[in-house]
Amino acid sequence: MFELTNTNSDMLSFFVSLGAKTELINDVTHIKSYSSLDAEVYSLSNGVAIKFMNTSSIIELKGTDSLDFLHRISTNSMKNLNKEEVKKTIFTSEKGRIIGVSTVMNFESYILLITGIYSKQRTMSWINKYIIGDDVKLSDASHRFNLFEIVGPQSESFLSLFIGDAANSVSDNSFKVVSADGVLFFLVRLKDENGLQKFWILAEQENAKKLISNMVENKGPFDFNLVGEDAYNVYKIENGIPSDPNELNDLYNPHEAKIINLVDFKKGCYIGQEVIARLDTYDKVQKHLVGLCFPEAIEPNEKFTLLDEEKNEVGVVTSLAYSPKIKKNIALGYLKKSLATQGTKVIAKNGSKSMEVMVNELPFKR
Repeated sequence: MFELTNTNSDMLSFFVSLGAKTELINDVTHIKSYSSLDAEVYSLSNGVAIKFMNTSSIIELKGTDSLDFLHRISTNSMKNLNKEEVKKTIFTSEKGRIIGVSTVMNFESYILLITGIYSKQRTMSWINKYIIGDDVKLSDASHRFNLFEIVGPQSESFLSLFIGDAANSVSDNSFKVVSADGVLFFLVRLKDENGLQKFWILAEQENAKKLISNMVENKGPFDFNLVGEDAYNVYKIENGIPSDPNELNDLYNPHEAKIINLVDFKKGCYIGQEVIARLDTYDKVQKHLVGLCFPEAIEPNEKFTLLDEEKNEVGVVTSLAYSPKIKKNIALGYLKKSLATQGTKVIAKNGSKSMEVMVNELPFKR
């Protein structure tokens, strides 16, 4: 019913013309990189980086019951989400497992959900299942907008080159229409999982091309780079940010994924509420998302299970990367709670290949 695509080939071609190297993975075109991994990771952590979020999807809800409906079926409270405000929430199964994590944008006459492309089908089917007598119309709006993320400590100063004081006028977790040389777009100011500031730009295609071209051509004195999935994966692992589909899927619950801050325990019932509340009340969480340090080179697509000293399976590695900043091979994974402490050593095994790895607190520190 709902297709898994990121079919904006014209915009992808535009980024290829800017140096993007692409790869088709599971029917989705990923922009892997533009320049060197070191340069892109440096911009993410120390300068300003722009990522085309073509591995995200945009879902639209229309109808007078849309906000109340989201309040009833997801983990976070939507009761007081005003026009031009943003809030993250989780859709969970009856067992409290993660269906999808979405950022809700309230445009008043409609609502947009920004979610991962791999969880789009699951999320849309899940929402559609519970629209019973509600004035809610669900559609895929990914073709209407292009989404970009601007990350790094120089982001706000960089944006001021193009929109002046408009960036300062957007408060945390909100958005507004702004203009750069006559190009209109929505500017969103967000805080990431570690409280670090980032921005989103939501724009129609022609406006998006003009805007990005202007930024690339007039980047000023900033440590600026367009970044691809390879560098962004390093950034997410370093900062302990779980993502779809590796960490955020229906094998895990919000407690395990360390996104429990997206659950409002005072809002009342939602699907999966009883299980999540019981896990919290009785401290029944069995595993946690952890950082891991590997002693030798690893490939990002390698699959490792985690074993204790008795060779019992105690977890799984979900994301892998080499960090130029930390100068280590690092990973995210889910590990049995009793072992999920700084400095604990476990065995990572992939077929005949095995090595001792160390648990690291998140976020990683240099």
